[in-house]
This record gives sequence, structure tokens and C-alpha cells, in this order.
Amino acid sequence: MHAVREWLKHARSVAVLTGAGVSAESGVPTFRGNNGLWKRYRPEDLATPDAFARDPKLVWEWYDWRRSLIAQAKPNEGHYALAELEKRVPSFSLITQNVDGLHELSGSRNVLNLHGSIWKVRCTGCERESVDRQTPLPEIPPKCECGALLRPGVVWFGEALPPRIWQDAETATRSADIFLLVGTSAIVYPAAGLVQIAKASGARVVEINIAETVLSDRIDEFLQGRSGELLPQLIA
Repeated sequence: MHAVREWLKHARSVAVLTGAGVSAESGVPTFRGNNGLWKRYRPEDLATPDAFARDPKLVWEWYDWRRSLIAQAKPNEGHYALAELEKRVPSFSLITQNVDGLHELSGSRNVLNLHGSIWKVRCTGCERESVDRQTPLPEIPPKCECGALLRPGVVWFGEALPPRIWQDAETATRSADIFLLVGTSAIVYPAAGLVQIAKASGARVVEINIAETVLSDRIDEFLQGRSGELLPQLIA
């Protein structure tokens, strides 16, 4: 812990990759629903372009349920610690796999949302994108002003990451002195590949997680515990 605190204290450039573990500490349920109707479905059967084309109402009912749960969540101390760290480091990028928007709510500014945002909707016709925080949605499936269906502004299985955001994430990782891996299993690619990029570029890689992952023995420091407890200690 002391060594990592010193590294951060003197870092000129920090990149952070966060995953579902950070949001789980705020009460955001994991991607996979564990109760009621959604027990019958795998996310891989709902979060795909094919599923949306086949049954947009069903897909939107699932997203409407998820949005209603996420709307009740608040940023935790880990979110706030990262927002504070951003103020102290000359160059800081927060790369997240989460779609809940809690990093922005906590005050983080340079956030790269690899998988989009559950609060954004995109028209399948005119492709206009906008923010819609209504919950529950007044109409399912929702429609654009042009009459075409809206879809969630997230990256589904089988879809590519937004090219510009991924490019910015790679650039931030290559220039980082410290790369923090927080609350992610590090098995979902291409996001998990950022760890290899960071190591190859000479960054010190620090993992914060409640349990070891496949990368824990290949990095510079592993800190076991909740990010909401450890991150505030690191910037204290």
C-alpha cells in the first residue's frame, strides 16, 4: 500500500480501467439479472443486435428494468477517490467498462466509456444520439421523432467498441506512469488487453480487487479489498 501511494504521489500520468466491481459497491446489480423474469434469459440472448431485431420490446423491457435499478444507485467512496485523484495528476484518464454513469456523477471529467451509456439512446434510422434518463420509460420500445425505433446507447455482444474512444484509451494507457486496474475480472477483451499495453509501455500496473484474477501474478502490485475502501487510502 505504501509503495503504491508513493507511486501515485509522484505520477505525472495515470490511466485507470474500472469494471463491474466498482459499481457493485454502489448496489448496481451485475449485468446478469438474478431474479424474476430475467432468470429465464442469458444476457447473450438479450444484449445483441439479433435479439433487438427479433424482439425489440423484450430487449427494452430488460433495459428499462436495469435502468430503474441503476437510477437508485449513488457513487461510492471509490468513485469519489478517483475523481479527486484526477484533480491531482497532470494527465489522467478513466477508462470504464461500466455503463451506469456513476463516475460522471462523482465528478470525474475525462471518462472514456468503452461500452457506452445505459442513459443514452440512439435512433436506428437517423442515428441521432441523445440522453434520456426517464425511468420507467413512457413507451416501450421507445421511438425517435423521425418514427424509427430507438436502441440503447451501449455496445452489444458482437459489436465493435467506439473507434475514437478505444483509440483514446490506448493512447492514455501507453503514456501512463501508473495503470490502475479496479474491480474488473480482466477477462473481457479488448479492454483486458490494455493491461498488456500498459506493461509493454513501462507503466507500473496496480490491481485493486476483492479476489485475485488471471492477471494478478503478472503485475507490479495486487491490493485485495473493496475499491471503496482502498482507493481513499491510496490518495489520503
